[in-house]
This record gives sequence, C-alpha cells and structure tokens, in this order.
Amino acid sequence: MKSLDYINLGEKYSAHNYLPLPVVLAKGEGVWVEDVEGRRYLDMLSSYSALNQGHRHPKILAAMQEQMGRLCLTSRAFHHDTFGPFCKTVTEACGMDKVLPMNSGAEAVETAIKLCRRWGYAKKGVPEGKAEIIVCDGNFHGRTTTIVGFSPEKLYRDGFGPFTPGFKMIPYGDVSALEEAVTPNTVAFLVEPIQGEAGIRMPREGFLAAAREVCTRNDVLLMTDEIQTGLGRTGRLFCYEYDGIRPDVLIVGKALGGGCFPVSAALASRELMSAFTPGNHGSTFGGNPLACAVGKAAIEVIIEEKLPENSFKMGEYLRSELQKMNSPHVADVRGKGLFVGVEVKPESGHARAFCERLMGLGVLAKETHGTVIRLAPPLIITKTEIDWALDRIGQVLK
Repeated sequence: MKSLDYINLGEKYSAHNYLPLPVVLAKGEGVWVEDVEGRRYLDMLSSYSALNQGHRHPKILAAMQEQMGRLCLTSRAFHHDTFGPFCKTVTEACGMDKVLPMNSGAEAVETAIKLCRRWGYAKKGVPEGKAEIIVCDGNFHGRTTTIVGFSPEKLYRDGFGPFTPGFKMIPYGDVSALEEAVTPNTVAFLVEPIQGEAGIRMPREGFLAAAREVCTRNDVLLMTDEIQTGLGRTGRLFCYEYDGIRPDVLIVGKALGGGCFPVSAALASRELMSAFTPGNHGSTFGGNPLACAVGKAAIEVIIEEKLPENSFKMGEYLRSELQKMNSPHVADVRGKGLFVGVEVKPESGHARAFCERLMGLGVLAKETHGTVIRLAPPLIITKTEIDWALDRIGQVLK
C-alpha cells in the first residue's frame, strides 16, 4: 500500500478529529522517521514533547521488553515489583514526596484538580461545593469535559457543555489579575510555565516567582502543568526552575512514557497527597507494571544523558540561527530550550503552508493556532542535525 491508500483508509473508518500532514510514517529511530515509501524525515515535533528521549530509545525499549516478558497489568488491587522503584525514581528526580501515577496528561490534570479541591475543603475550610481554581487565558490542559470547560478556545468547547463550575480565568502572565481574582474560596492556581498550544506563548519574566508569592501569602496551592514543558524540554528538568520556585503540585506526562507508553502523574508533598485515601481516586491502568518500568527508564535516560543541558545548548543555537535569517515572513522567534515557536506574519498566510513545504524538504513540524510553527525536536538532537534542519527551514522561510 502507498501513503495515499493508508490515508484514505483512515479517512474512511476514523473520526475526523485531526487534520494531520499528509505523511504516513512507518519507522522511527532517534530523531529520524521514515514513511511507507522509504522517505526520511527529521522529526521536529516529538509528538508534542512525548519523544524527548527520541524514537525507540534502546534503554527504554529494553526495559519495556523485559517487563513485557514478565508481567504487564495487575491493576492497583495488588502490589507489583516495579511500582515502588518507579515511585522512588520519579519523586526523587522531581523533588517531591509523593506521586500518583495515571495514564494521559489530562488524567493527571484531573487528578491535580481533585487533589486541590479536596485539600481546600478538608484543610483550608472552604465551604463544600464552593472551591475555586484560577486558570489562565490561552490555557491548554487537556480535552476532558471539565478541562475544556475552562478553556478559552471556542473550538474545544462548542457543543460539549454543560461545564463544571468553579474556575476563574485571568490574563496569562498578569500577577495583578491573579491577586485580584483570589478570594477566601480560592484553593489553587493552575498554570503552564510556557503555553504550548497557544503558540509557545511566554509569560513576562519573573511571573511564576511572583505568582508563587501571591499563592503562598493567600494560602493558595500553585499547580504547574509541565506535561509539555517538563522533563528537559525547556533546558531545565522543569521550566519552573528558571524562576527559582517550587510548585505545590507538579503535573507531568508525555515524555514520562519515553515515547513508548502513556504514563502521567501528579506529584505533591506528603501532607497534601494525604487528601487521597483508599477508594476516592484511582485508575485501572495507572501505575501498571509496564508503565512503571517504562517511566523509570524514561526518567533515568533524561538524567543520565543530560538531556536538559543539551536542550538548553541546542535551543539557544536554534533560536539564534532562526533570528539571523531575518525572514520577511517571520514576526517573532521565541521559546526556551528546544521549545521554539516561529510566528508567521499575517500577510504571509497560514503557518500550515510553511509546515507542508518543510515536509516536502524532509522536516516534520506542525502549526499551532494558525500563525505559529512549533519546532520541538527530540532532546538528543545534535548540532549537525539542527544545521541540516536549519538549511531546509531557511529555504522555506526566506
């Protein structure tokens, strides 16, 4: 079968909830992928940061294959021998006391919301049913009905209501608005250190540090969603480290699965996590043996191979070279580490057209919010590979 045959088959039998680029991938290794006709591409998307370690990392594959030969699923009805080691590895790496593993990023966000609400009622004394959580304009935290209910994006919300109450929205990066939005019933502030789906949108310098101060002073929990920005993507293990702060709740996913398996988690202090008791939250697949083996290896690869450091170094170089192009089509180049957004000028058309041209030259990137080309390769990428991509990006942007 050819690429078009596979595309037509998918179009015939699948729901049309995605608009992918017209490429059909069949193989992947490191930063490279190959389509069914054998054409090779440099992956500059990394499955939205789920492939920080690259495609089919040998250590992660070995851990997965070894575990598949022994035990794949128990549910949390029983203990298993990979759960404790995974929990120890992830909590120590993240600097937190306790972890609650789930599967998808959205599930981890839902877990964090439930944790903060329960804390608010049990510890802060918020009247039952009155807990408020503050979120930011431009946010993207997942696709559940609760989460899209506090999304500002019309496309994500239309036709899916009624929505869960209890959320307030403020402008992204506005500390004064955060201060004004806090009431005695506010239990938490949920924020992305950089907004990925909004177009690699950066807050003002020092925003997280200022938000941390507001939250601490008002007895409000700070939740950082590092599903896309975390685990090395922005040049630190976590993006919040740039502000020298620590959140009360840390939400991780994507790269925690090493590009092989869905693994996510909410992490918090021992005291805060004690809000959960047996039976009031759970997941059949969350923390399963296969997920734990993969997640432990995924964290170890990031730390052992110094991927945050490489992300910082290569990201500085990538942004610098993009800015030097002085493209007539580019309004802005922004980001941290290997989390880079190239904003296309309105008069230059839709960012997708640029992504389609890049695909034709062997570089896979994806548009976001119509005007931004997202460039986020695996964190194992080398300068030689970045130069290869830059040559082709330059052809398209110039």
